[in-house]
Amino acid sequence: MKIRTVGYFFRQAFTSVRRNVWIGLAAMATVAITLFIVGIFTLLVLNADYIATDLESNVEIVAFMEVDAARDEVLQAEEQIKAIKGVAEVKLVTKEEGLANLNKQFGRDHDLLAALGGVNPLPDLYKIKAQSPEYVQPIAETLEQIAYVDKVDYGQGVVEKLFAVVRWVRLIGSGIVLLLSLGAVFLVSTTIRLTVFARRKEINIMKYVGATDWFIRWPFFIEGMILGFTGALLAVGALYLTYDFLVSNLRYSISFIPIIADTMLIIKILSGLLAAGTLVGALGSMISVRRFLQV
Repeated sequence: MKIRTVGYFFRQAFTSVRRNVWIGLAAMATVAITLFIVGIFTLLVLNADYIATDLESNVEIVAFMEVDAARDEVLQAEEQIKAIKGVAEVKLVTKEEGLANLNKQFGRDHDLLAALGGVNPLPDLYKIKAQSPEYVQPIAETLEQIAYVDKVDYGQGVVEKLFAVVRWVRLIGSGIVLLLSLGAVFLVSTTIRLTVFARRKEINIMKYVGATDWFIRWPFFIEGMILGFTGALLAVGALYLTYDFLVSNLRYSISFIPIIADTMLIIKILSGLLAAGTLVGALGSMISVRRFLQV
């Protein structure tokens, strides 16, 4: 394709945008609003997934040893625990440390060991973290088979419910984003079709004088990309400012809840929306022009 021809296509596209300024503004507004909503739900789903993953990774398994188990026997069990598939971290809390921690909770004015008659009733215990959430239950089942392990606790029931909620959040959130994305494509295509409909006579004339289909398509294709890109740019700008404002305020007011603040990840999401807006605009034009080329 000659550079002169490419320049002609771009001039025609920009001229069409200027001539149909109101319809163009409507198309850009449609792209901006729909992509802003898609972006909001995408960030909500990603943050829900981020929070769920953080909760999952902090699930801790506690293996209580038998109270009368000797320290050598407890340390032997540690080697077996470390050998279990999926174990990421093992920490021993001796019965002495456990009593000291408990004593702190009662305050310095209380001597818990003296109150217990000099006998420490607490067992040694291991705090174990898994490499990933799916290892939690298998590790717990294996721990119960190790000698001198009296009881294993990892919040059974609560953990399963948590994982089920996480799965549903991911599933429903992904479904909502998919539906919104399809709705955005439909709305943008419909709006851009109005700009093409306004120039249907021009297309028919070009066909009758012998212009090829692609010669007619290119200016509309570029026009759709311009409208889609501009609308997406508005959406991305509004989304960035809104999210930055929310993160800045929520980070301190609800600091116990992790929120995605990774700049690179945010840039990737916004870049994806920008590319999606440009693509949707181009596809909307292509689909709309196709109908009027059939004369």
